[in-house]
Amino acid sequence: MRLLVDGMNVIGSKPDRWWRNRERAMRRLVTSLAAFATATGVDVVVVLDARPFDLGEEFEGVTVRFAPGGRNAADDEIVRIVERDPSPDTLVVATSDRELQRRVEALGARVSHAGSFRDKIDEIMSQ
Repeated sequence: MRLLVDGMNVIGSKPDRWWRNRERAMRRLVTSLAAFATATGVDVVVVLDARPFDLGEEFEGVTVRFAPGGRNAADDEIVRIVERDPSPDTLVVATSDRELQRRVEALGARVSHAGSFRDKIDEIMSQ
């Protein structure tokens, strides 16, 4: 299994005032994903709806992709990743976006609900 994360969708699954500082929320997510990758051994790719910025460090087990460009840019990038993957059936996409779910499932990927996935990474971070 490999994990592909719709970053802003997962961030937005918990109303923790993330909107006050989007960059900090993205850094916090990537840090959590690195802990998840370390704990589970799962390779993670996260796609963020943002212009590229310096995360301040490398995060083992996590590849960060930025998708600037407006509405659905991250969704379209996630679909491109799934389309290009030689084994899409080994990909799990963390999102609650119904249209994105439909698109990636049609390509053979599985989907994990963003809120449920966020609960898993929050649990790992609290240990």
